[in-house]
Amino acid sequence: MEITSAQLKELRDLTGISVMQCKKALEEAAGDMDKAKIILQKKGGEIALKKSDRELGAGVIGSYVHSTHEVAAFVLLACETDFVAKNEEFIALAREIAMHVAAQNPLYVNRAEVDEVALAKAREVFMEEVKDKPVDMQEKILAGKLDAYFKDRILLEQPFIKDQEKAVGDLLNAAMQKFGENVVIRSITRMSVK
Repeated sequence: MEITSAQLKELRDLTGISVMQCKKALEEAAGDMDKAKIILQKKGGEIALKKSDRELGAGVIGSYVHSTHEVAAFVLLACETDFVAKNEEFIALAREIAMHVAAQNPLYVNRAEVDEVALAKAREVFMEEVKDKPVDMQEKILAGKLDAYFKDRILLEQPFIKDQEKAVGDLLNAAMQKFGENVVIRSITRMSVK
């Protein structure tokens, strides 16, 4: 199937990803726009994994203050170069993530930040809930309950407030694919009057 420039433009406008990557995805999907978007998302995760060990030497601080002036959040979004850090879309991403932090109040950026004390306390509570279940199923049920509990408290795993179909982590993967650099949330801070 022949890939038209209109199809390329549409996919590029939707994703912000390079023309060459869009063309490859459309060719692989035989021109199907929905399949091409899925292919690009899948490749985004692969690209993120490859770039994850690169050194971060630049970034921006995104901020958001709610219209009531009672809630505010800051996000340190790191990248590899000043070129990307000064990009308007990168700056906008930092602000969007700060808005999400203000709205959802995550306790951790990623799963690695969950401390042993919090994990042990949650495990203790959920152990009580699964004690009446069959012994061979208790660990599996417990793992599922712990996953669900911490998913709501970990920023990268929370559904993004403006698009519930994507997790915040998916936004970072898309940014890595778009900018061609490692992109990481270094820290978050949320303040509230109440």
